[in-house]
Amino acid sequence: MKYLPLLALALALAPGIAGAAPSADARREITQLIGSLDGSQCQFQRNGSWYGPADARAHLQRKYDYLLKKDMVDSAEQFIERAASQSSMSGKAYRIRCPGQPEQTSAAWFGARLQALRQRTP
Repeated sequence: MKYLPLLALALALAPGIAGAAPSADARREITQLIGSLDGSQCQFQRNGSWYGPADARAHLQRKYDYLLKKDMVDSAEQFIERAASQSSMSGKAYRIRCPGQPEQTSAAWFGARLQALRQRTP
């Protein structure tokens, strides 16, 4: 019985432990990462099937929206790790192939895009 107040306090603080909402800069980066598929002519593989940029973008946007609701993403790195790297159902890594470039994991592709974004943004 004497631990009940501590339990109540822990439960009250639990939502804050999961993570904070992304900053404006993080939201901008994530939006730009998702949008980087537009006009890229790249194909996105998930669970063994290839998808065009529009379908890939819609899929990643749904995953991002879900993570936002669950307060599970507060940086572009977390977005890449938790939404853009692998299937949450099968655990299989996502892959990206673009014309004239070797096929690669989506984690590497989005990581390179993030690095380029940050180099362009003062």
